Amino acid sequence: MLHQQIDEKLAQKEAWALRRQLGIPNNKRLWVLACMDERLPVEKALGIAEGDAHIFRNAGGLVTDDAIRSAMLTTQFFNTKEIIVINHTECGMMSASGDFLSEVLRSRGIDVDAVAVDPALPELKLPKGVFSKWIKTFTDVDEICKQQVELLRQSPLIPDDVVIHGYIWEVETMSLRRPYERLSEKVNTAEAMQTKKTKSP
Repeated sequence: MLHQQIDEKLAQKEAWALRRQLGIPNNKRLWVLACMDERLPVEKALGIAEGDAHIFRNAGGLVTDDAIRSAMLTTQFFNTKEIIVINHTECGMMSASGDFLSEVLRSRGIDVDAVAVDPALPELKLPKGVFSKWIKTFTDVDEICKQQVELLRQSPLIPDDVVIHGYIWEVETMSLRRPYERLSEKVNTAEAMQTKKTKSP
């Protein structure tokens, strides 16, 4: 009957709006760490919908103190059971070193050794000379993906039963792959295809 359909829709709407109060986890009990790059469509890449995951994005898709903070909250208190890290090819975090970026900031009058990295916690300061490392640039997207997975697995703030995996989003093919598993290398060379050669007489 119509009133049942209306009541069901209202119940779904209420559950959506009040899911934190009602203790309802995200649909897939999933937390995603991804780069903020606009070429990385997280939901499309993973084949998920709105409401399926808690999604945390930062420059590079890297494990930072705030990423750990969010991962801790979602796994310890929101019943999240899986974490997926997504890094991507042609990432801007590979385009310059931390030392170079620090020098640029210094040239703009910013004292990187004295700046508060969290304005709400001015007592939280980086030791002198650490700012360049804090920026967290990298040179190999496949290696950095594997490192982020291990950092999350090793964190005492994330339960041991949480499943953690990492993937690479190829901006050039608009598809996911595992780290160090480039399909193009398996289909574009005769060596990869193990081409049979004519036997010599």
